[in-house]
Amino acid sequence: MTNLLKTTAILVCCLCISFAGKAQQNGTQDRAFWVETLTRIADPVLTNLNNNTLKKNMPYESLSKDRSDFSHLEAVGRLVCGIAPWLELGPDNTPEGQLRDKYIKLTVKGLKNAVNPDSPDYLVFGKPYQPLVDAAFLAQGLLRARTQLWDNLDPQAKEWMITEFKRSRAIKPWENNWLLFASMVEAALLEFTGECDMDRLTYGVKKFRDEWYKGDALYGDGPAFHMDYYNSFVIHPMLTDVLLTMKKHNLEGADFLDVQLPRLTRYAEQLERFISPEGTFPVVGRSIVYRFGAFHALAQASLMHVLPERVKPAQVRCAMTAVIRNQMKSPKNFDANGWLRVGFTGEQIDMSESYINTGSVYLCAVGLLSLGLPATDEYWSAPYTEWTNLRAWKGESDVKADHALK
Repeated sequence: MTNLLKTTAILVCCLCISFAGKAQQNGTQDRAFWVETLTRIADPVLTNLNNNTLKKNMPYESLSKDRSDFSHLEAVGRLVCGIAPWLELGPDNTPEGQLRDKYIKLTVKGLKNAVNPDSPDYLVFGKPYQPLVDAAFLAQGLLRARTQLWDNLDPQAKEWMITEFKRSRAIKPWENNWLLFASMVEAALLEFTGECDMDRLTYGVKKFRDEWYKGDALYGDGPAFHMDYYNSFVIHPMLTDVLLTMKKHNLEGADFLDVQLPRLTRYAEQLERFISPEGTFPVVGRSIVYRFGAFHALAQASLMHVLPERVKPAQVRCAMTAVIRNQMKSPKNFDANGWLRVGFTGEQIDMSESYINTGSVYLCAVGLLSLGLPATDEYWSAPYTEWTNLRAWKGESDVKADHALK
């Protein structure tokens, strides 16, 4: 009987490990892993941009040969969009705070190089069509780190940045999620200069508000619905941030934020339920090689403290930690010089689309937005907490039914 009990205990232990994917860690350990992951991703981009060697040293990997002019802005804009909330915490005397200080300085100097017309790393903002996308991600990042990034740019760098954002106005967006890229750039211009192109700011907001909502927190990517993660990559995060800026500046139409925030909350609940007991998620839809960037909206809801009541911040942390560990465990995620490879978890170029290249995949950084919450926040300070699918598949009785947003 004793041997039977021992065997049972071992099996239960193995079952728990197989579900959770890794021995349970506390929030401090999880945060250290996230910071290590973020800085490993960021280091080659920001170090080279700081040294004016990004164009010289960044590799180009893509199914298409004609997008290399845009790849560098893609890497910079998307990385800044993701790293910004962490940088916005500012430097302090802790090891993490000193690390932030390093990356704030790298980013500020690098961004000046990116918009300096005489710099070897002067980036392309006005050439159709891709630069509109990544000007928007950069604008969103600057809004997310107003104090540590925008305010630390010198007057000349700010002037150059505004010129480049305005240059993107020459690009007419497609009638889909691209409308929000134009809106995002204008929101940043409104915040940083007090003026914007009101039509470009509000046209996309109106389309998603009045025509493209499909129900239960999901928007069409244009008139049609697509089963992919673009509601998370772009639509919910940018729509929310544009509306927040419009509300701050008392613009007509900003009251749609009162409708959008519950939709973001509901979509975050759905995303949390997408994460399996093992820390995987459905490999569905285009741009899947953006890795855990698929959880941009969940990360934003966590950062904004608008998760649904029954989704605890710590369960999101633990679920996302399992996902990130699974996706980053392959040594093939990075090349020999530390640059991200195109792939879902490793080097998998055939899982990408023709518009994707080395710079594109840095959108994975937006899955790490929750690092913008201080270490004292419940997200990080609460003990290990099992996520919905893990509890459901273990037969826990406290898992509630899922209901659509009314």
